[in-house]
Amino acid sequence: MLDITLIIAAYLLGSISSAIIVCRLMRLPDPRSQGSNNPGATNVLRIGGKKPAAITLLGDTLKGFIPVLIAHLMGMDNSTLAAVAMAAFLGHLYPVFFHFQGGKGVATALGVQFGLSWMIGGSVAAIWLFMAYVIKISSLSALVSMALAPVIIWLATDSTALTVMSVVMTILLFWRHLSNIQKLITGDEEKISD
Repeated sequence: MLDITLIIAAYLLGSISSAIIVCRLMRLPDPRSQGSNNPGATNVLRIGGKKPAAITLLGDTLKGFIPVLIAHLMGMDNSTLAAVAMAAFLGHLYPVFFHFQGGKGVATALGVQFGLSWMIGGSVAAIWLFMAYVIKISSLSALVSMALAPVIIWLATDSTALTVMSVVMTILLFWRHLSNIQKLITGDEEKISD
């Protein structure tokens, strides 16, 4: 029963859209109707600047971090950790509070990874930051770091359940980034500075 409660709570927390709330509170345009139309930190950066983007990034990361950390501290097994992580991630992608129209999930996935361990989260974040610094394209940086995340999780935990969870997350992330992938192929993807 406790497992189910944690999973439901993780989904509901994940369903809170940091981008939409931050933009409303800071009187910015709805991120679903401006820029890339994605309620995520990169789009908030484009339409509102660094401060609201940083708050959005923190909020989206905490949605993945908090439920996984709580489950971890409560001594839940890896299968339950994986289920809680997926629930928070799916809440971000398909939020019940915002007509199931959510973001692409990168920051929430990163929060999940930090919830599993600082080494896992730090490794994935370092890859993203390095890629973003070199190529300055947020989507490609995210795709590369998240593609490597299952390998990092497997090496760090030796857990099939957590690795499978990470593989599913990566597949969903790539699915949510299909339009970005098409733009990357054609050379039309915007850089972070744009």
